Amino acid sequence: MERKPDPLKKKVLGRGLSALLPGPAERAEVEFLRIPVNDIRASGHQPRRTFSADDLRDLVESVREKGVLQPVIVRPTPEGYELVAGERRLRAAQAAGVEKVPAFIKKMTDRESLEAAVVENVQRENLNAVELAEAYHRLAHEFSLSQEEIAKRVGKDRVTVANTLRLLKLPAEVKQAVVDGRFSAGHARALLAAPPGRLLPIFNAAVRKGLSVREVELLCQAGEKRPPARKTASHDPHLKDIEEKLSRRGGTRVRIAGSAKRGRFEVSYFSEAEFERLAGLLFGDR
Repeated sequence: MERKPDPLKKKVLGRGLSALLPGPAERAEVEFLRIPVNDIRASGHQPRRTFSADDLRDLVESVREKGVLQPVIVRPTPEGYELVAGERRLRAAQAAGVEKVPAFIKKMTDRESLEAAVVENVQRENLNAVELAEAYHRLAHEFSLSQEEIAKRVGKDRVTVANTLRLLKLPAEVKQAVVDGRFSAGHARALLAAPPGRLLPIFNAAVRKGLSVREVELLCQAGEKRPPARKTASHDPHLKDIEEKLSRRGGTRVRIAGSAKRGRFEVSYFSEAEFERLAGLLFGDR
């Protein structure tokens, strides 16, 4: 019996990929079809290493109900297909028992694959600061891109890229705290100014006492001088858990000062762009 082609298989112009693949790829044709989930393997170029269990659980339920609505992006390999962008969607499809997912297929070099994955995650604000720094580092050292070139590809200014890369100089435990959402990128950048031998003690004090970025800056400037601890939600495990979830969801440090009955939320931001992003989240624009 002659096998009928998948009705979804067709050629489409890659306009939807223009945000991920700048330049000539905007005009390039890409193939669109449904691919068996088992034919797609993970990419070594995926910059994202941490995934929120709560967010992924919500996405799994959505996929079970409505299917995978937005195509993943893959590139062909001798073994099948390698994922370029859409790892959360692919993981959710696997967890939901979906056999096939819609996908754009595009031939890409290793550098183009990494660039596309970084850009998608930057636009979706999925990467924490350390993952972003590591991705920038790979673009610079594996593919010889300058900070200016990286900035153009990801839609950031060069200073932002440079400041993000500086986070890689921090000790492993500080970087892990940023990955876990226990320490914001702003706090981590402030630590870079710590006197020799004082960085880790200041870091530990900041985490233990829930210090603000400004207080960390003052500690770094004063050396041994420490600001007084402030009463925060860290004394209440329930509120501390809410702080950590809000910090991960918003991609910045969120503090709860007070109790569940009375207090205030403090949301940190460290640039005009981040202010606009967080304001959009609060207004429900994103």
